[in-house]
Amino acid sequence: MNYRIPEQTIDQIRQSNDIVDVISEYVQLKKQGRNYFGLCPFHGESTPSFSVSPDKQIYHCFGCGAGGNAFNFVMEIEGISFVEAAQKLAKSANVEVDVPDTSNLEQAKKPSDTKWMMDAHALLHKFYHHLLLNTKEGQEAYDYITGRGFTDEVLKRFGVGYSLNSWDFALKFLSKRGYSSQLLEKAGLLIEKEHTAEYYDRFRNRIMFPIHDHKGNVIAFSGRVLCEGEPKYLNSPETTIFNKSKILYNFHQARPHFRKLERVILFEGFADVIAADGAGFPNSIATMGTSLTEDHARIIRRHVENVTICYDGDNAGVEAAYKAASLLIQQGCYVRIAMLPDKMDPDDYIRSKGPDSFKQDVIGASLTFMSFKLLFLRRGRNMKDEGERIRYVEDVLKEISMLNKAVERDHYLRQLSDEFSISLDALKEQQFQVYKSLKQKKDYTEQNRINIANRPKVFTQALKPAYLNAERYLVAHMLKNKSVSEKVQDSIQGSFILEEHRAIATYLYAFYEEGYEPNVSIFMERIPEPDLKRVISELGMLHLEEEISEAVLHDYMKQVFNYPKLLTIKDKEQEKKQAEAQSDFLGAAKIAMEIIQMKKELKQ
Repeated sequence: MNYRIPEQTIDQIRQSNDIVDVISEYVQLKKQGRNYFGLCPFHGESTPSFSVSPDKQIYHCFGCGAGGNAFNFVMEIEGISFVEAAQKLAKSANVEVDVPDTSNLEQAKKPSDTKWMMDAHALLHKFYHHLLLNTKEGQEAYDYITGRGFTDEVLKRFGVGYSLNSWDFALKFLSKRGYSSQLLEKAGLLIEKEHTAEYYDRFRNRIMFPIHDHKGNVIAFSGRVLCEGEPKYLNSPETTIFNKSKILYNFHQARPHFRKLERVILFEGFADVIAADGAGFPNSIATMGTSLTEDHARIIRRHVENVTICYDGDNAGVEAAYKAASLLIQQGCYVRIAMLPDKMDPDDYIRSKGPDSFKQDVIGASLTFMSFKLLFLRRGRNMKDEGERIRYVEDVLKEISMLNKAVERDHYLRQLSDEFSISLDALKEQQFQVYKSLKQKKDYTEQNRINIANRPKVFTQALKPAYLNAERYLVAHMLKNKSVSEKVQDSIQGSFILEEHRAIATYLYAFYEEGYEPNVSIFMERIPEPDLKRVISELGMLHLEEEISEAVLHDYMKQVFNYPKLLTIKDKEQEKKQAEAQSDFLGAAKIAMEIIQMKKELKQ
């Protein structure tokens, strides 16, 4: 791309966007000391290693090494160019950017099939939406959907549309615009007649709900039959652009509300999300006709910590809620379960009882996961039978034993004692025995499990040699202090041990010579190599003293400058051993004297 945004405009965009606010749109951050921490959005993790510095306006992940400034973050997480990232940040800050339209740059970089599939969905979505709201052909569908409580505002907000009662409308509509039937079949929009190489529309005479990816692109549809018919809902098949195990419905619209409300409400279907959104819950999302997966849970946890699950009130809904809660808790979420009357779903409840009742009696009355477990364990048991009651109590004691907080354990033990008239002391004694048994199993498992992923991190930090640490801190001080950089340039110039440090120093010398003051965020924008940006972000996050003394600076430079001499000494020592092995004792003695002299020079 040859488009360039004026430096003055880039400065305005940078100053108008705080990196903490930018990243908080994608990652839930918590302040610890001067920096903010969260789960890295670029690799899977359960312990936060992603750090954001508001002072330096940079981020760095100590797990995968990702790093940069606000521009880099938007580029990497959205998969877009610098110009597109600048435009996106400018829009959020109301800064005018006068560059040619780059709205299709992202698509142009994608494989052609993917680009065409997404373009076809976007085009068809616009026409479906137009048919529903503005045509006589869509009037029956419009009357039907508005009769079920959908307002025009809701239809527009969620892009709801209508597919004509035709076998080949989408086929003709898209074929005229250059889309091949084979590609449209791969995209899930057409179905091939068996062994005929002929195609027909997948969606006919249905209310069309577009499904977006997490960036807001339409990638699939779900069509609801008008009035009666089977199947009630017809969904797009999985394709190269639509993976149900990773897509959460309405995520692109709900994400901005996660930070403000500090909670997400998870439903089973998109109709529930639309109803809940209309009832005042814009932080609503749903899985796409599938159970919650580990990928879903990881995506949710990266953005928000508190989750309320609101599934259908039937047995299948309760089972699904239990499994979903377990997955979310494994990822570090705090989970509550909102219970519905038997055989009701959230959409039905809101339409029949109203938004206020849903807010107070369902979401407001949600249970902790432990309280939900007690109800879950009671299902299907005859509590009048003595044996069933004892087994229930034993199962509950196992669950109580896994609670970390003593107050919680005491609360539920007292609840059991009151309900079943069992001595509290007896319950505590048995619970302790259960706890010991579980702990022994856990300790054995932990002892025999090696966390390979964490070993290299600790190992490399512990074994990093002094001269490399000296060089890292030297470059870090150069990033922070122009005077230090000038002294290093005069003394050792580009004689750094690591190639990336040499490259960073070269860029930094030029940066300061052009008149810039120390600013890691601005400096990174001038670095073309992504790997170097990662190193710079890591060095920029190092904790440094406000001022570096001349003695410490001299020591750092000395260790870096002496490194080649140390390598020479090692080579000489090897030569000495070889001479001794060949009985060339005179040659070995000569080499030994050279080694002594070189070591003396190092100490000077």
